[in-house]
Amino acid sequence: MTAPTGASTGYRVRRLRRSALWTALPSAGVVALLAYVPYVLERKVTDTLVDFFILLVLATTWNMLAGFAGLVSVGQQAYIGVGAYAVLVLAQQGVNPFAAIPLAALVCAAVSLPVSWLVFRLRGGYFAIGTWVVAEVFALLVIRFESLGGGTGANLPGLDGFDAVLLGAMTYWAALSVAVLTLLGAYLLLRSRTGLALTAVRDNELAARSVGVRVPRAKRMVYLAAAAGAGAAGAVLVITQLNVQPGNVFSVKWSAYMVFVVLIGGVGSLEGPILGAIVFFVLQRALADYGAWYLIVLGAVAVVMAVWVRRGLWGLLERFDVRVFPTGFWLQAPGGDVARPPRDDPPPAPRH
Repeated sequence: MTAPTGASTGYRVRRLRRSALWTALPSAGVVALLAYVPYVLERKVTDTLVDFFILLVLATTWNMLAGFAGLVSVGQQAYIGVGAYAVLVLAQQGVNPFAAIPLAALVCAAVSLPVSWLVFRLRGGYFAIGTWVVAEVFALLVIRFESLGGGTGANLPGLDGFDAVLLGAMTYWAALSVAVLTLLGAYLLLRSRTGLALTAVRDNELAARSVGVRVPRAKRMVYLAAAAGAGAAGAVLVITQLNVQPGNVFSVKWSAYMVFVVLIGGVGSLEGPILGAIVFFVLQRALADYGAWYLIVLGAVAVVMAVWVRRGLWGLLERFDVRVFPTGFWLQAPGGDVARPPRDDPPPAPRH
């Protein structure tokens, strides 16, 4: 698909040349293999993969905010908690917890709409701090309701009659479904005009406004989408734990995990969070028994990536034109040459 950028210049803006079919077919095969995992592997492995899928969803949605829209949030745990408690409330009303997962995502999107009107009035570091304050306010509100277990939390009803093996498999499939839908939704969003608008806003909000980009609308769309994804992840989290505690679901550690995963994998690409989540899980499992060394190694890796590999691990692979999800655009010169973005510099710093 091409579109002229100016009749007198002859330049064209076009999508990446790879067809989406080359992404769809292998991805469908991988999803089919992952869906078969509960039939061949033990519960311990599927439980580990559930944790991986939750982290992948959170990292992908955070990358949509920071990597593509320039909205650096440290308060996405607000929607993890809202999603978890939405499942709890619905289960208390007789709704099956698995059926409550999409409803929890919708609740988070609805809650994030009025919140966006508040936090979008802030800029830069104030925006990041504001999102964290919102998460703390949500946590303080939740613990005041005795029906939700107060500060100690509450057990999740509705799953007592399930066989343990069946429950583990259903939880795995639910987590896999949420991860697949999140990646698909992010892919479709970023391939749309809204995705191009978000990238323009991230690079230079003033310039984006000057060419007609509806900046508030683009920001709000991605903020609501990220909230829905975090809420779905929180819904799966409460099912895996069979209880919900405010100190856990509203913990800032979730934002730390998201930032770390995206920093390692690569900001501003859909492939980056996938690669970063894999590396994070390998480090986490390998260093879990080493106490404080676990945190030291993670911190050292983060420093190395931030200073010397600023485009992340996926940025290194992009030097060889490796792409799984073709979401970008290229500027084609009149002679047919494609002006590629520089490989050595990281994505522009967020301006919101």
